[in-house]
Amino acid sequence: MRLAIVGYGRMGRAIASLAPARGHEIALVIDEAENPEGRALTAERLRGIDAAIEFSTPAAAPLNLVRLIEAGIPTVCGTTGWQHELPRITMLARQRHGALVHAANFSVGVQIFLRAARDLARGFAGRREFDGFIVEEHHAKKVDAPSGTAQALRERGRAADPDRQFPITSIRAGAIPGIHTLTYDGPFDTVMLSHTARSRDALSRRSGALPRKPRASAQPARTHKSWLCQLQADMGILSRRWTKIGARAWGRFPAWNAATICFAAHSALP
Repeated sequence: MRLAIVGYGRMGRAIASLAPARGHEIALVIDEAENPEGRALTAERLRGIDAAIEFSTPAAAPLNLVRLIEAGIPTVCGTTGWQHELPRITMLARQRHGALVHAANFSVGVQIFLRAARDLARGFAGRREFDGFIVEEHHAKKVDAPSGTAQALRERGRAADPDRQFPITSIRAGAIPGIHTLTYDGPFDTVMLSHTARSRDALSRRSGALPRKPRASAQPARTHKSWLCQLQADMGILSRRWTKIGARAWGRFPAWNAATICFAAHSALP
């Protein structure tokens, strides 16, 4: 696949470095400096692009996605901090019959961690002697706070235990790739559930953010289909809606113009 990288920060560079090993070509790289208000995402520059991977900033992501959707480019977005705009972007994608996959975190381990947090919250529901809270730590250059993963963690907790607020404390310091900890603290004991990212490779190498190397005989439609199947198999983030939505969309690949495929981390897990 010919990929466009939109946002050439730490994650963008990590994905670009891994793409050739999976048989993909980075045909276009657009960094923030040349792309104010998404102006670099023109039809001419995007011609021949099979899909885009968007890792930019909270302020830039919605405009980038609008441009990509309007250009008909299937997009995977891992930028966080703009979820309040997601309904508007989803509506546009549906109106334009586009294709968008969004998650706050593409790490396989994080998806399992979120499920475990949901189950833990169910166990502590009604036990008022415990306080439940979240601490998330990231490198000093991370812009948004709290992180998208921390917000997803809080939503899992609140869904299972609506009486708790699960306040979030954010730390921005050093070069920490990412640590998220859910804690229940009581008068006699403390229970902690934590996920630590060792490097950004975990978010690009072992996730759906970057499609696997296609078979030599694979047709474009098959390549796109297996990429989205990979999200389901590797991450487990796709809901039961996938079966119906995917069935409609796959019939008209590679145009990706039959249905919107839009899954946000806050609603993806059952």
